Amino acid sequence: MLTKFFRIVFICIIIFYHNILYSKNLDPKNFNEKNVSNYFSALVSLNNNQNNDSLKFFNSSKFLKESHELYLKKYLFSLVLNGKVSKAVKEIKTVQNKNLTNFFEADLLLLIDSLKKKKYKKSLFYINNLKLYKSEGTFEYIISSVLEDYIYVFNNNKINANSKENFGKLTIINAAFQNCYLGDPNTKFFFNKIINSSDGDYERYLFFYINFLLNKKKHTEAQTVATIIDPLNSSLLAMQSKKWIDDKKFENFENIFSCKNSNDIISEFFFLIANLYSTEGHLGKSNFYLNISNYLNPKFKFNLSLFVENYFTSKNFKKAEKILDDFNKENEIYYWYKIKRKAQIIKKKNDREKSFDYLNSKFNAIHSPSLRMIFDMGNIAKGFKKYNISIKYYSNVLLKLDPETLTYADVLYRRGGSYERLGNAKKSDEDLLKSLEINLDDPYVMNYLAYSWLERNYKIDKAIQMLEKAYQQKINDPYIIDSIGWGYYLVGNFSEAEKILKRAVELMPNDPIVNDHYGDILWKLGRKIQATYFWKNVLNFEDAENEMKEKIYFKLLQGV
Repeated sequence: MLTKFFRIVFICIIIFYHNILYSKNLDPKNFNEKNVSNYFSALVSLNNNQNNDSLKFFNSSKFLKESHELYLKKYLFSLVLNGKVSKAVKEIKTVQNKNLTNFFEADLLLLIDSLKKKKYKKSLFYINNLKLYKSEGTFEYIISSVLEDYIYVFNNNKINANSKENFGKLTIINAAFQNCYLGDPNTKFFFNKIINSSDGDYERYLFFYINFLLNKKKHTEAQTVATIIDPLNSSLLAMQSKKWIDDKKFENFENIFSCKNSNDIISEFFFLIANLYSTEGHLGKSNFYLNISNYLNPKFKFNLSLFVENYFTSKNFKKAEKILDDFNKENEIYYWYKIKRKAQIIKKKNDREKSFDYLNSKFNAIHSPSLRMIFDMGNIAKGFKKYNISIKYYSNVLLKLDPETLTYADVLYRRGGSYERLGNAKKSDEDLLKSLEINLDDPYVMNYLAYSWLERNYKIDKAIQMLEKAYQQKINDPYIIDSIGWGYYLVGNFSEAEKILKRAVELMPNDPIVNDHYGDILWKLGRKIQATYFWKNVLNFEDAENEMKEKIYFKLLQGV
């Protein structure tokens, strides 16, 4: 934090002297201490994701717009982060010194403005400018290349056959939307290729495929596609799509998106870019592109959930809650998402019981909760260590599922875990073994069952066999690595246990159980100083339970 602070101070000093020495257009009497202070405050606020404050300070030092590219760039960024995309475009157009607008974001915003107004011929000019920045970074290269292809489609009503860029699944996604825009029969092929992909989660595109089918009046086919959406484990948008299909609210799809609308398509592309930035932890960039997405298609309110996730991650709970208020009971899936997120915010504010009580009261007020809601309540209750309550909800869900499905096996696994935490070994084993009958050799179920047997000193050899099977399937899973290492420890194979547990520590250095286990093994190998180091680590971990800490204190005195 101090490094960032001094870096900002340094930039401000450089800007201050650069203005005095080199600016011909700057009125020296305007460049006073207060203006420097306002610009400095704007940078600090922007750096701390305080978008409203940063915009206020930038507005107080706007005279810099005509003399500093860095100021203009930060100012435009702040405007977009505050949802003022139109104003950002206006500011670019009013800059007299056009050399100051020679940067990627400025040309991108001008391009977005032309696309928004469907002035596709003008877009050609801006895309040629944007292509000059292709070498600045991967995302700049992707954005300019993809937009160039879309602009070609909008201008020529055909796909650019000379496009040579291949961005993997992104290229297929763009092909689906371009074909959909043109009404080409190949649209179906591309959407199926995305949805049936085995190398990632592309469930989101079920919404767009169903949307396409409904637009073609293929209601029965759309309903068939909706049946593949898992009622318990699908994404929010997929679940909401299924709910609309089940309720025959077909018009809701076109109300928020149409692949015949160029703005809607480009909006979805920028949502994808925002999502990628969010995944990489660049939340400011993510929010920048998400605001552009929302500017192009404000109808797609569900995309605002990414704002919620970004603000939640950055602990800006006030902004997260404000956006959550946009999700109402009319759209059940997102309303339930809103309740869960608000409960998590309460929990983050260090009030666990109030969080669960809030969630529980909201759930009980729902007249006919969906299966997903009941399932979620089971998971949430389990997370709050209310195992009897979780068992009740899981049992309710199991009554409504086909007992031969993988989903049924998953719920059995979860309920079995709750029984195990209550110390009911008999019922836990029944659920976990039944789960394995349905989903043979599932690595996570085998790991849980085998580890519980190790803890009870029960069927040790069989437990290790199961763990070895699980390990072969998930060789890099730290929890499974920890379990098999602990199994070798229990049968006295300390050297093999140490090799394996060392990997678990490398993968999860802050996990109290892994550190505890590794300490035990090191002690048995006679490496007692190292053992005490790892045990002491456990005492410093916030998520280490008091019972575990008490055992650690004993080990530090007596060893194992």
